Amino acid sequence: MDREQGWSVRLKLTLSYAGVIMISGAVLLAAVWVFLLRYVPDVIAKPEPGSGLRPWPASPDRGDLVVAFLPRVGVMLALLLVFGLVGGWLLAGSMLAPLTRITNATRLAANGSLSHRVLLEGRNDEFRELADSFDTMLAQLEAHDAEQKRFAANASHELRTPLAITQTLLEVARNDPGRDPGDLVDRLHHVNTRAIDLTEALLLLSRANQRSFTREDVDLSLAAEEATETLLPQAEKHGVTIETSGEPAPTIGSYPLLLQLTTNLVHNAVVHNLPEQGMVWVTTSVRSGSVVLKVENTGEKLSPQVVSTLTEPFQRGTQRVRTDHAGVGLGLAIVKSIAQAHDGTLTMKPRPDGGLRITVRLPAAPAH
Repeated sequence: MDREQGWSVRLKLTLSYAGVIMISGAVLLAAVWVFLLRYVPDVIAKPEPGSGLRPWPASPDRGDLVVAFLPRVGVMLALLLVFGLVGGWLLAGSMLAPLTRITNATRLAANGSLSHRVLLEGRNDEFRELADSFDTMLAQLEAHDAEQKRFAANASHELRTPLAITQTLLEVARNDPGRDPGDLVDRLHHVNTRAIDLTEALLLLSRANQRSFTREDVDLSLAAEEATETLLPQAEKHGVTIETSGEPAPTIGSYPLLLQLTTNLVHNAVVHNLPEQGMVWVTTSVRSGSVVLKVENTGEKLSPQVVSTLTEPFQRGTQRVRTDHAGVGLGLAIVKSIAQAHDGTLTMKPRPDGGLRITVRLPAAPAH
């Protein structure tokens, strides 16, 4: 894009400094003229010869002072101009040095070097605040870029797996024409279903990260009840009992996304439970201007280190095996993204007796 060429900021500041000095000098000289020279008479009367008066010492009148004063005024103004330009140029350069460092860091970031930091020294002034804010932004961008690269690598691996399995099954069927086609169709259907689930999960995760949804009034307790009713047959199949309780929890957001958040939490609590007589507790409440959704389940004991990794994409805890409920490894990652998209938080803690306690806090809807 073509832009008009203009003066640099340093030149503008230099001219401003020089202009201020020149105006100040002119005002000072004018003050000398007004308050000093006006008391000097235009012509000083001298005693006439023969008058008998003693001659006065020679005193300059106004004309003499003007003749002596004006050339020196011109010299002083010229010196002030030179001093203002040189000093202003040096002072402007010193003042703009932090901006130069930030500009260099910006160019490095634009070229892909997100690890560079300004690290501006000195007191906490406007430039220091700008540099610190820029460093914080670079740190966030670096972390986000690393997360995106890791996510892209994992997603590529996960998407490549069903395609590779499909290709292998097709090659086996081509090399063995007498094989039962029903078994091949069933296995292809299972692999295709998993690929579709993974794709839909990736799209949902992208939608949550972009916050591209319409906000409306949502009662989180209703979403919890609907998710529980949907997953009740699966819970009965696994021998898990779900208990839902709590009070209305009004918030602002997308009901489909919050329903997905609740469904993922309850589904995760059901499938990662005890082999027999497992329990899942789903409660909603309102606390200090926030609505709280809490999902707890029984299960094996988990260490805090393992729990801290469960929201990573494609993380399936300590057992990364394929089962009928292995999922695609994005359930809790989607929950975290949906919570953050609604300006909420996700907290996970292991239960002392085994299992997990997950708490989601969202801003409560304002009272109408």
